[in-house]
Amino acid sequence: MKDLNKPKANGLALIPFLIFLVIYLGTGIVLQAQGVEMAFYQLPAPIAALIAIIFAFIMSKGSMDEKFETFLRGCGDENIIIMCIIYILAGAFSTVSGAMGGVDSTVNFALSIIPPQYITAGIFIIACFISLATGTSVGTIVAVGPIAVGLAEKAGLNMALVIASLIGGAMFGDNLSIISDTTIAATRTQNVEMRDKFRLNFLMALPAAILSVIVLLIIGKPDIVVAGETYTYNVVKILPYLLVLIAALAGVNVFVVLTAGIIASGAIGLAYGDFGLIELGQLIYDGFVGMFEIFLLSMLIGGLAKMVERDGGVQWLLDKIRGMIKGRSSAEIGISALVSLVDCATANNTVAIIISGPIAKEISTEYKVDPRRSASLLDSFSCVFQGLIPYGAQMLIAIGFTNGAVSPLEVIPKIWYVFFLAIFAIVSIFVPFTDNVIKKDPWNFEHDKPMSKLADTVKQ
Repeated sequence: MKDLNKPKANGLALIPFLIFLVIYLGTGIVLQAQGVEMAFYQLPAPIAALIAIIFAFIMSKGSMDEKFETFLRGCGDENIIIMCIIYILAGAFSTVSGAMGGVDSTVNFALSIIPPQYITAGIFIIACFISLATGTSVGTIVAVGPIAVGLAEKAGLNMALVIASLIGGAMFGDNLSIISDTTIAATRTQNVEMRDKFRLNFLMALPAAILSVIVLLIIGKPDIVVAGETYTYNVVKILPYLLVLIAALAGVNVFVVLTAGIIASGAIGLAYGDFGLIELGQLIYDGFVGMFEIFLLSMLIGGLAKMVERDGGVQWLLDKIRGMIKGRSSAEIGISALVSLVDCATANNTVAIIISGPIAKEISTEYKVDPRRSASLLDSFSCVFQGLIPYGAQMLIAIGFTNGAVSPLEVIPKIWYVFFLAIFAIVSIFVPFTDNVIKKDPWNFEHDKPMSKLADTVKQ
């Protein structure tokens, strides 16, 4: 029986999305050719999205009221709103914990316990922990980058390898952290719990990180061993990061986790005199403001996606993808390839997930790919390509600390973690070693929730 609610496939409906990508990517390419720093981040992504939305309104059929209703339904989608609230709470936690000295203490603590002869591997491990605790690869590179470059210069290390280690460690946490915007986007678009996605990703990220450390221990030894460096830190200021990480993994509601993290960081900052009560309020608000662009972009893309879906664009794309999909493995390849290509086009892994997420959800439902698995693939492959593209913020900021001493082309072949993560992610498609986690809590596609949670609902 024909589904009357199913939109008719229409490839032309995807034009607004293509306009967004062309404007966003094209502007970056032109500015890059002109030698502009951070070229792909000069045009705010929401502006490119707004232009695409205007074209969607022009192209879409129906009255203006109907178009606005569709657009607002997309902007106000439950998952979009949840995602946006998590964004601002994560931003507040990151800002407050940074202001009270949490990042500095964590970096210095790690440096104080790592032997000098293992500096390159140590930088990777530090970046892993900082990015896992803070949820931001860019923030990790900004915090650790100057220290890493200074140590590389003092110890006669291979600068390109040090920068590669820094980027690899930063992408580790970007992929895994429960307060990372990529995790938030991946889990909300697939409607799964952060803890579940973490467990699947961990099975791929941990062996990739271990192999990276082994390689760096072998090839990253310094020519000169720097000794006698003293690093000051305060263990108390590291505690909020541990609180957030442990509580999230224990399954505590993410809103409670982040709010507790903000309160803990604020209390420590007040106790140590890092800021006053009024300043604490300003820091929290600054954290909100820092997430404004991704907050706004998520809502605009949500509205645009709903209009494209209504006009049959998503259905057309799904029909084309279906022609190449023969089963679960090819469905997972399709999801992985989709988010990878979009990330290369947008140079932003969160944007790539927001755009690809709804399509990945449709694919996972039709081909019985567990949505926790699709969330894991979205996050993993977007982080792989974000760590490799030479025009990504992570790469541009990291090599900027070297004052031109290295180029992206020297760094990219040495980002071992990203390559190892890609290998384990690809292998997991054909040898589903992450399914051990899924089998313990199978997904009920009819009700779109795990069987165990469905049972709990029935009992209630």
